[in-house]
Amino acid sequence: MLLRTTLLILFPFLLLVSPLPAGADDPVPQPQVTDVFPPGLNGVARYRIPGMVVSTQGTVLAYCEARRNDSKDWGEIEIHLRRSTDGGITWLPAQQIAHHGPRIEGNPRKPAGGEHEQTVNNPVAVVDSASGAVTLLYCINYARCFRISSSDDGITWSQPTEITPSFSHFRQWYDWKVIATGPGHGIQLTSGRMLVPIWLAFGEVGDHGPAASGTIYSDDAGITWQAGDIVMPNNDEFISPNESILAELPDGRVMMATRNNSLSNRKLVAWSKTGISDWSTPVFHNELWEPRCMASLCSHPSGVLMFSNPATLPLNENGEEIPAGRGRRRNLTIRLSMDNGRSWPVRRTLESGPSAYSDLAVLPDHDVLCLFERNESIACARFTLNWVRQK
Repeated sequence: MLLRTTLLILFPFLLLVSPLPAGADDPVPQPQVTDVFPPGLNGVARYRIPGMVVSTQGTVLAYCEARRNDSKDWGEIEIHLRRSTDGGITWLPAQQIAHHGPRIEGNPRKPAGGEHEQTVNNPVAVVDSASGAVTLLYCINYARCFRISSSDDGITWSQPTEITPSFSHFRQWYDWKVIATGPGHGIQLTSGRMLVPIWLAFGEVGDHGPAASGTIYSDDAGITWQAGDIVMPNNDEFISPNESILAELPDGRVMMATRNNSLSNRKLVAWSKTGISDWSTPVFHNELWEPRCMASLCSHPSGVLMFSNPATLPLNENGEEIPAGRGRRRNLTIRLSMDNGRSWPVRRTLESGPSAYSDLAVLPDHDVLCLFERNESIACARFTLNWVRQK
């Protein structure tokens, strides 16, 4: 203990950047939380819809929608990025990374005057493990989809390339009016295939429902993209599946968990060997509560599967669950599964107050990062699996 105390006196930053491992004499380190996108940063009214990846060099790339004038889904919106080179403890200045092509204006929510707004939405990044390049997909006005890439850990980005034709395949099932990637992050399978969850809506122009969910994939490191199958259809039982998350399991299967508006108030889950077809019939997972909010799913190198979302259920005045209700967006909770997502016996609250969308990532030292909406801000928490397991 004398050596450890001396080290902390001489090098106090070690406690922040490289927490000492928990032992019999030490408590498990508590999460280190920093604000990444507070409201008002760079004149932006509200940042929303967080996503995050860790590059092959260990750089953390945190990105989100920068909603210039208000918190609404439609409006003058950009995609902003902040980078961290010390594991999410400090962050470099925010930069706008999309959209840098010709403006594409049109807001169906404001036909008189608001048509000059450009809504850049739903950013999703994927890291190529072979080259280290980062591909970012995003949409504009929920109608067109683009890709950009970075070969220098997010410092600079390519000009946008449109990939909207990739979504044409889905028209055999739904005549969509709205398309959206993610949100959150995509994944690269051990085979090298990149997968990104998508959802599409087929109501009136601009409406986000009714919806259905599927995947798009790339077998050439993110250069070209193709559509997979619809995974979560819209029907009498599965009501408007939309924002989905993916993870590759240790046995090579891909798991999808999806937000929906169904009676059960539970996430829909399905599995596939390829991530593009032959999906299992979706089922509601009783342990994964659905407060109608995007969640995150992430595989840890230890073989543990991680899940984050607000752990609430809609209850009436008698404490009874309300079918097809809407739970409160608070009590952001981390859950762990040791059996490929079949059960989730371990959980711990990360943020008990107002909290909503979140995204998980793993650092090279196997610490976990959670980028999440906390009240009006977007914050990042760094913690260990042992902290989640601690009673």
